[in-house]
Amino acid sequence: MNEKVSLRDVRPADLEVFHRQEIDPESARRANFPPREREVFMNHWKTRVLGDPTVLVRAITVDGVLAGNAVAWWDEDRRFLGYWLGREYWGRGIGTRALELFLAEEKTRPLHADPFVENVGSVRLLEKHGFRRAGTLRYDEHEHLLLILDESR
Repeated sequence: MNEKVSLRDVRPADLEVFHRQEIDPESARRANFPPREREVFMNHWKTRVLGDPTVLVRAITVDGVLAGNAVAWWDEDRRFLGYWLGREYWGRGIGTRALELFLAEEKTRPLHADPFVENVGSVRLLEKHGFRRAGTLRYDEHEHLLLILDESR
């Protein structure tokens, strides 16, 4: 498969696609992230993501078609990475290529990620890019891994 994976700025129309991806039941289950109602989702993205100049956010495209997003943000004194791909893009190496592009642009190290412990694909993807396990975090009753990408990467 020779699909062209690219990053670009997020456009307002992208938010509808991102919301559809978030409310996909299997995606929400794997990420262990409860889907938000549309209005709550849109408000969060417009104010906390796109409205915060310290957030780096990129749309992920495959052959020019919107596939998902990658985001880096501050949580107190730690910089975190998150990403979301539509289910139809899973298992095709797209996340690997998109994360490589995003990490070349996001220079802050250390960089943290906190995938759901049962999201094996996401954990594997992050470890492939040099993230190492540094413990666990709990969100309610759910365990997430704390992964860190050090300064050397």
